[in-house]
Amino acid sequence: MLVVARLAAPERSSPPHRVRRRAAPLPAPAASDTARATIIDVGRPFASDTDAARWLSGAGEPELAGGVAVLNRALLAVRALTADPYLNPVTRAQALAARVGFGAGEEVADGRWREALELTAIHGRRRRARAERERASSANSRLAAALAGRWSSLICEELTVRARLDLDLGRTREAALQLAVALDGALAERSAGGAPAPLGDRLEGLVEARARVSAASEAALTRALSRDELATVERTLAQLEAALRARVLTLDL
Repeated sequence: MLVVARLAAPERSSPPHRVRRRAAPLPAPAASDTARATIIDVGRPFASDTDAARWLSGAGEPELAGGVAVLNRALLAVRALTADPYLNPVTRAQALAARVGFGAGEEVADGRWREALELTAIHGRRRRARAERERASSANSRLAAALAGRWSSLICEELTVRARLDLDLGRTREAALQLAVALDGALAERSAGGAPAPLGDRLEGLVEARARVSAASEAALTRALSRDELATVERTLAQLEAALRARVLTLDL
């Protein structure tokens, strides 16, 4: 069961009707509206508070990740039903507060718990810290270059990011379709000279994968992917991402 509640921010006071001649201090920005999403597992009630407390002692990020996945499935369903392209999935990092706990259905739905744990945000594993710093530094350099008109992104870069999002959300059929377009775009930009030499060299290894990705995308139009097809999508997407990262790291800005 998914329960979503809107937590309204304080209302901004009405502006004065008279124009003041002297400059007055600007008011503080109004707080943004927030929402609370609660995922309740109604299919597995605990026999007692003791059993619930035992479960809670071992609960944490995996349970939270499962809840985020449920919320994102709901958001994507609403996005499709309302045809709202600006309604996007959420991530763990966007949560202002994250809790896992237990209680009676009505009290939990109302944001109250019998017992709960507050989970501290995780900013990444140590083994990924260096890569994240490199990406952040490169992103800053590219942003400065883009604002100065010295750099522009490739079409395949945005398409690749979309494919990664679909795959991470478990939308494997959508990921296969998106990857096929992203890979075609990358190879076309390479042939047209839009890609620098380091990217072009790395894309050579993906030419042979194009037929397999195309076959997986064709299958995705009518059915779920097989294990081998999904492995092809995962492997090829990772290779394409590596090629695009290499392009970023070798940009002469």
